[in-house]
Amino acid sequence: MLAKALMTASAGIILLLGVIHLIYTFCGKKLTPRDPALQTAMREVSPVISRETTMWKTWVGFNASHSMGAILFGLIYGYLALAHNALLFQSAYLLAVGLAMLGGLVVLGKLYWFSVPFTGICVSFACYVTAIAVTWI
Repeated sequence: MLAKALMTASAGIILLLGVIHLIYTFCGKKLTPRDPALQTAMREVSPVISRETTMWKTWVGFNASHSMGAILFGLIYGYLALAHNALLFQSAYLLAVGLAMLGGLVVLGKLYWFSVPFTGICVSFACYVTAIAVTWI
């Protein structure tokens, strides 16, 4: 029961962070540059890989897809923890994939993000690892 609750909490944290990030991507100014000239330049300049888009469109697209990945992780692992916890906790593959995903997010959070998402991801990671440990005891 404790492992199920911890895994659900881990997934819920990532789901919440993903939803908030998706909202911030399309609503408000939280993910826009503080310098309006930079946003203007991003709307006018294409990345080297293709002239079919702009840096601004890729910025929005990457933020949205990043959010969707977090939401997907939260929904799948939350569902598995709540509805199919035996399958989840007996699958070394599913546990390893989740651990790798959260571990990767911890590294990215430390290197590139700010304290709020980094802290949330660390708490999620701790819940995840503890859930696995509790099942082995």
